[in-house]
Amino acid sequence: MSDIISDPLLSLIKEQNLIDDLQYEEVQGEFTRSGKPIIQILQDFSIMDIGTILQIEADALSTEVVELRSRELTPEIIAVVPASTARMYRCVPVAVYGSTVQIAPTNPLDPRHIDELGFVLKKDIVVVVADPAEIEKAIEKFYGAQDDASFSDILKELGEDKGLAAEANAAAESSNSAILVDLANEVPIVRFVNLILFQAVQDRASDIHFEPFETEFRIRYRVDGALYEMAPPPKHLALPVISRIKVMANLNISERRIPQDGRISLNLANKMIDLRVSTLPTQFGESVVLRVLDRSAVNLDIEALGFPTYVGEFVKDVIQRPNGIFVVTGPTGCGKTTTLYSCLRRVNTIDTKLLTAEDPVEFDIEGIMQVAINEAAGLTFSKSLRSFLRQDPDIIMVGEMRDLETAQISIQASLTGHLVLSTLHTNDAPGAVTRLVDMGVEPFLISSTMMGVLAQRLVRTICKKCRTPFEPTENQLNLLNLSPHDLGDKVFYYGRGCSNCNDTGYKGRKGIYELLIVNEPIRALINERAPTVVIRQKAVELGMITLRDDGLRGIFDGETTIEEVVKYT
Repeated sequence: MSDIISDPLLSLIKEQNLIDDLQYEEVQGEFTRSGKPIIQILQDFSIMDIGTILQIEADALSTEVVELRSRELTPEIIAVVPASTARMYRCVPVAVYGSTVQIAPTNPLDPRHIDELGFVLKKDIVVVVADPAEIEKAIEKFYGAQDDASFSDILKELGEDKGLAAEANAAAESSNSAILVDLANEVPIVRFVNLILFQAVQDRASDIHFEPFETEFRIRYRVDGALYEMAPPPKHLALPVISRIKVMANLNISERRIPQDGRISLNLANKMIDLRVSTLPTQFGESVVLRVLDRSAVNLDIEALGFPTYVGEFVKDVIQRPNGIFVVTGPTGCGKTTTLYSCLRRVNTIDTKLLTAEDPVEFDIEGIMQVAINEAAGLTFSKSLRSFLRQDPDIIMVGEMRDLETAQISIQASLTGHLVLSTLHTNDAPGAVTRLVDMGVEPFLISSTMMGVLAQRLVRTICKKCRTPFEPTENQLNLLNLSPHDLGDKVFYYGRGCSNCNDTGYKGRKGIYELLIVNEPIRALINERAPTVVIRQKAVELGMITLRDDGLRGIFDGETTIEEVVKYT
């Protein structure tokens, strides 16, 4: 992930000694935490006013500061930049002189952005500086709200571009990487890929799938855990679009026979977005999946995770302990890493040394030593953990306990006075204990080191705008093992579907949790190698709230639906 220090505005102000080291670190820390624009943070912290900041930027670029409010932006000027481009690059045209256009972008110090803009508009660009808030207002005023017209326009344009189709077919036959690079840098392809990425971030997608089939090329987004298909582009665009993504991720563009992994960091609509790229050779071309990591959309505060009170209290207590193991469990994509990162942020103080081994590193966190596992190069979880113990850490996070060796070293670390946080893939909290025993870990070691297991799932929440009460049927109640007598005056809700939630009835997700606290009775059962069912029964007797019960709490609070809870528990 791109380091914060590379933010050009902050670097510029630091170089000119306009802020001291303490202020610099404060701004840096806030940027890493919230992902807010630097210009906003400088004003929020009362370090500089907007006028001073804009003048610094203008001086650095040898240009002028423009008052957008007092400028008359005629339809002829506005028409120079298409709506999709203005929204994508967060910029407005200010004046036009022949083939030169004066443009005010929200991020004027990003040269890559400006080069791309010139490339897309086929014009010479002169950058001027303006208040980002005014630029955003102008985009809203002159280019209106986001609509699908621009997307379908580009699709139509690409479908009718016979020259591009011929080039794509020629490139598919050839193995010449130069031809592929030229194709990937074609203006319509650059615009199209940028628009897809922009749309995905706008729709809060967590993944983007590019899938070539024999007769079609599909693009799908995953939003709140469910996949949605976009209007499919022409089949011949598969190779240029996928090549464009590989160019952006610095992957080997001519290698189409083996899987590749890479990363793209870009500034989209004034947000720092990181994309994890994974390619997979299939029968009809490469399938590519991008995982979207939006810093500003992830809040790493424990309070923001929506824990029930008793879970929140336990987690805050556990992470302050000097040693022991705390495990978070659940399927892929249920937010385990986010939970552990939030725990690490809480204990990330100047007097604590934190080390993490992850595959791959999801987010950079200031002040934590993060190691990316690389199996191909021989850097495994167990190997990095061995080195960790020689690095004098206080807290270790292990991305996943995949094998006996990793589990044993984690236990060894906790026995020698380290706090270990890790994840496992099991269906519920008691299952984590049995999984470790099945791996070959001695039960007495588990019972003496493990402090608790948190199982979690993410369920979609009902859209607030179209939430509607309804009477559940007997079948629906049976799914939850409830009878009409259990309901009392409880109200059930569902989402009708509206423009706010793309007619899905859902907007956003929330966690449901199951916490197994390892106390004396549970320790005794672990030592006896008791099966999961027995541990589970005992835990429930001792007051453990199961995933299903916590899901019911979400249903009764009107936050989620019966279908979601039944699907995930």
